[in-house]
Amino acid sequence: MTARGIAVAAPNDGAAQAGVRVAADGGNAVDAATAAALVTMTTEPGVVSLASGAYVTVLPPDGSPPVTVDGWVEMPGRGLPPERFGQGVWDITTEYGGGTTMTIGHGSVATPGSLKALDLAHRAHGLLPWARVVEPAVEAAEGFPHGDASHRYLSHVHELVFGWHPDSHAALHDDAGELIGPGDTVVVPHLAATLRQIADQGAETLYTGDLAGLIADDMAANGGILTRADLAAYDAVVRPALEVRTGDWRFATNPSPAVGGVVTAAMLTLLDGVPARGAWSPLEVGQLVRVEAAVLGARLAELDLEDTRVARAEQLLATVAADGLRGLGSPSTAHVSAVDDHGAACAVTMSAGYSSGAVTPGTGLWLNNALGEQELNHAGVHSLPPGTRLTSNMAPTVGRRDSDGAVLAIGSPGSDRISTALAQVLALFVNGGLDLHSAIAHPRAHVRVRNDMLVDHEDDLELPADLPLLSRTMPAHSMYFGGVGAAMWTPSIGLLAAGDPRRTGAVAVHTLGT
Repeated sequence: MTARGIAVAAPNDGAAQAGVRVAADGGNAVDAATAAALVTMTTEPGVVSLASGAYVTVLPPDGSPPVTVDGWVEMPGRGLPPERFGQGVWDITTEYGGGTTMTIGHGSVATPGSLKALDLAHRAHGLLPWARVVEPAVEAAEGFPHGDASHRYLSHVHELVFGWHPDSHAALHDDAGELIGPGDTVVVPHLAATLRQIADQGAETLYTGDLAGLIADDMAANGGILTRADLAAYDAVVRPALEVRTGDWRFATNPSPAVGGVVTAAMLTLLDGVPARGAWSPLEVGQLVRVEAAVLGARLAELDLEDTRVARAEQLLATVAADGLRGLGSPSTAHVSAVDDHGAACAVTMSAGYSSGAVTPGTGLWLNNALGEQELNHAGVHSLPPGTRLTSNMAPTVGRRDSDGAVLAIGSPGSDRISTALAQVLALFVNGGLDLHSAIAHPRAHVRVRNDMLVDHEDDLELPADLPLLSRTMPAHSMYFGGVGAAMWTPSIGLLAAGDPRRTGAVAVHTLGT
């Protein structure tokens, strides 16, 4: 096996180090990203979990086309009578994110796909045995430090979301009933044993094996609609990645029926050549705002049915390509990026929503509340036909530079701020010529379109005097604007990785001889 160097950006140091550990054993970018993603899903309670959804975008080193493995969540409920729907759920409102209403409980759990997606990407593009890339997550599950991002979220919701379920509450609180502090050790009972089972038996155990049975039985007993039939029927889907050219770079991102990659590609097309040099000028910020307002105003994320999203996405991209801006009217996510010095790149974005608050007894598996993310499931918690892929803003992205073969993997958490964060960073990096660290740290703006349009911006971003929309100022490097993580390899510089000062993250680089 040919040794290679690896650069990894991940939400925490344990995840980043997992990536470089497998690189030291001869793993490539996909092995590193898989290991880092599994550790992330193990060690970021409330942010993401193993029973989540994910997208994996891979750029092979041999020049073959980039692909996205769709492991996003599905609407469950196969074979259930109508009276089973609408149970096991209730709404809560928290101060998180400036005020968020979400639906939780066993009935908010969608069919998870992360493990299937990682397994499929690893089998197609990885080099190491599956058990080897799962091993760091098994070790982490024995006890891990509580990270800042997880603690920040849980400080708002630990009683509302997690307090109603005894197993869930016990794992996150000390003997006095206080939320475990940042840096203190979290041990989730049974999680290490579950990961050993996944390492030994493969991802399939969550879908047709013992773990599937435990999940389905717990769902049936508590008003959930996720069944054995839903888990057994689930498949990750390999799709041609959506490609877009910006300057000397060819980027590939998440295609429809997800909307995040489509929105990112449309924005990058409309921002081609902007900013012209260095950071945004006030005039260019005005153009950025108009682009965000036009693309986000298409409201792709509000379309619940897959076929409708695909058709509208194709229409949006065709309009942007033909007519440009004139043709358009009107936390809970984690990301891992990895590249290797053979020219491969892998980007993984994953989400469990805000968490249902439920843990399947005997497994340590926190369950998602993807059906209860009201901003993405507009028609209601149990409104879609079973088997429907839900909508998603996630956009794991990879790219190759034509001039020298450099490769980049990049992505972000941040709900509907994912696409605007990525478009701004890539525009600053490619068009403005900023280095990767500076492009990620640069102040950002985001146009909110949920009700009336409003420009959210960090207070160190200079706005034009004639800004076309009302604005709201937020602190510099606010977590609201995402948490971009990027890894890059160039023939001249070698390997580097960059994290976002907006979120606690980590980077790690393994070079030959280290």
